[in-house]
Amino acid sequence: MKCRLLFFICLLFSAASARAATPDTSFITPFERSGGTKTATFVETLDFYRKLRDSFATIFMGDAGLSDAGYPLPYVCYSSDSNFDKDNIKKDGRLVILINNDIHPGEPDGVDACMMLLRDAAKGKIKVPKNVVLVVIPMYNLGGALNRGRSRPNQNGPKSYGFRGNSRNLDLNRDFIKCDASETIGLEDLFTKISPDIFIDNHVSDGADYQHVMTLLATQHDKMGGATGEYMYNTFTPLLYKAMKQHGYDMVPYVNDFDKTPETGWKEFYEPPRFSSGYAALFHILAYVPETHMLKPFKDRVKATYALMECFIKEGAAHAAEIKKVRADDLAALANKSEFVLDWKTDTTRCDSILFKGYEAAYKPSEVSGLPRLYYDHTKPFTKKVPFYDHFVPSKTVTAPKAYIIPKTWVSVISQLRNNGVNIRRFSHDTTMTVTAYHIDNYETVQHPYEKHYLHKNVQVTPGNVSIRFYTGDYYIPLDQVAKRYIIETLEPTAPDAFFAWNYFDGILQQKEGYSAYVFEDIAAKLLKEDSVLKKELEDKKKNDPAFAADGAAQLDFVYKRSPYFEQSYLRYPVYRLE
Repeated sequence: MKCRLLFFICLLFSAASARAATPDTSFITPFERSGGTKTATFVETLDFYRKLRDSFATIFMGDAGLSDAGYPLPYVCYSSDSNFDKDNIKKDGRLVILINNDIHPGEPDGVDACMMLLRDAAKGKIKVPKNVVLVVIPMYNLGGALNRGRSRPNQNGPKSYGFRGNSRNLDLNRDFIKCDASETIGLEDLFTKISPDIFIDNHVSDGADYQHVMTLLATQHDKMGGATGEYMYNTFTPLLYKAMKQHGYDMVPYVNDFDKTPETGWKEFYEPPRFSSGYAALFHILAYVPETHMLKPFKDRVKATYALMECFIKEGAAHAAEIKKVRADDLAALANKSEFVLDWKTDTTRCDSILFKGYEAAYKPSEVSGLPRLYYDHTKPFTKKVPFYDHFVPSKTVTAPKAYIIPKTWVSVISQLRNNGVNIRRFSHDTTMTVTAYHIDNYETVQHPYEKHYLHKNVQVTPGNVSIRFYTGDYYIPLDQVAKRYIIETLEPTAPDAFFAWNYFDGILQQKEGYSAYVFEDIAAKLLKEDSVLKKELEDKKKNDPAFAADGAAQLDFVYKRSPYFEQSYLRYPVYRLE
C-alpha cells in the first residue's frame, strides 16, 4: 500500500514537473499565433478578454452603452490591487490612462498590442505600478470591425481588417461634438465617469513614406494651454520620445502635410474638438494619437504600439503627481478665466527642428497614365534636421459669460451637454431677463454632406441686449464648472465645431412668415409716417445704394424687416448669454 501511494506521489510530481517545463501557451493572441500577420476579429477579441477576466482578479470588464451595430461596447480595466471603483480610484489619486482602439478598424495595431499588453500585465510579465489604472476599449468601432476586407491598398498588412466607417458609415473620429453615433455617446459618458488623466487613440498613418515606424500626434500645446499644455510640451512628450528611443524606436511627430513631401518640414496637425484628441483637450486631458507608418510590416507596427503603451505606463506612473497637479491647477484656474480662444492658426514665424529619417522623393513616368508620378527612393535614405511648425496663435476669441440660457425646446443640445457632465439647472418659475442675443448675420454652408451634415462655417454674428421671457423648465448653464471650455466651444456659434456649425439650430435659419406686397404697402407707408428714424434709414439707404433705390420690392422688404410684424426668432440664435 505504501509503495502504491509512493508511486502515485512520484507520478504526480513527474506530471507537475512536465507541466512546469512546458512553455506557457495560455492566452496566445491570433496575432501571435499567425506570426504577426493577422489581427483579431471582434469575436476573438471579446472571447480573449472574457477568459482573461475570468482568470485574473486584476482584470475587469464593463460596457459603455451600445454601438450602432447593436452590440454592447465593451471596455477592459487593469488594476494591480483589483480596485475598480471609480470614486476610490479618484480618492487614491491614481493616474487613469484610457486607451482607445479601432476607431478606424482598418488601422487595428492597437487591438492586438493591447491584448498582449493586458495579458502581460495580468501575468506580471510587465509591471503596471499601483498608482496607474488602465482602461482599454478593445474595439471602439464594432460595426466597422465586423465589416472585414481589404479596403486600404496603401497599407502593409494585416491579411484582413475592418472598414473605416461604422455600421452607419460614419467616421467616428469626426463625431465627438455632433455625436451622431451611439459609440460616441457611450465613450463620452465613460470619459465623464472615469475622468482619465491621459487619453491615447491608436491609429495607422496615411501619406508620405519615411523610415520611422512610429509617429506621434500630441494635442496642440498652445491650444491645450495653461500648465497642462506647457507640461506636455516641455516635459511629458519629450519623456515619451526618450523612452521610445531606448526601445529602439526613433519617433517623430505625425507627418500630416500631404500637399508636399516631408523633407522640407511640415506644420503640426491641428485637431479641433470634432477629433478624439481635440475633444479630450477641452477637459485638460493629456491626449495623444499614435500613428504607426502604414508601409511598415504589420508585425513591426504592433510591436511599436506595444512599446509605446509601455512607455505611457512607465512615464505616467513616474510622473503621476506632476500630471495630476497641472491638470488640477488648470481646472481650478477655469473659475477666473474670462477669455477663451475659439479658433487657432499656425504661427509661421516660429518652428522647432526635428531629426527626420526619410527617403528622397523623385518622379518617374506612370505605368498607368504615362505622366510623372511621385515615388520615394529607398536606395536613397537620408537623415537630416527639418523644420516643424508646432506653435499656434489665436485667430478668434470670446469673453465668457456668467451663464448660458437655453429654452427647454432644444432637447438634443441639452442631452449632449448632460452626457458630457455639464451641470445644468432649470428655471422653477417664469422669469423675464435682460440677456445678450446673437443675430446670425452671415454663414457659409458646404456644398456636399460631410459626415451626414451640411457643415456651417465662417459664421458672423451681431450681439445685442434683449429682454426675454424664459419659462418654467428652461435651462440655466452656469460657467463655474469643470466643463467650462466644452460649454463655450459648443455653444458659441462662431466656434468652428459649435453645435450651430453641426446644424443643431438650423430651424432658426428659415423665415416662416411673410406678407402680400399689395397689403403691406399701405401698412409700410403708415409706419414710415409714424417712425421718423425708420424713414431716415430708408432714405439714407436709397441715397447710398442706387440698385436699392431702383428696387421697390427691396425697399418694402427693408421696412418689413424693421417693423413689429417681422418674426424675432428668424436668425436669432436661441442660446442666450447672461453677462
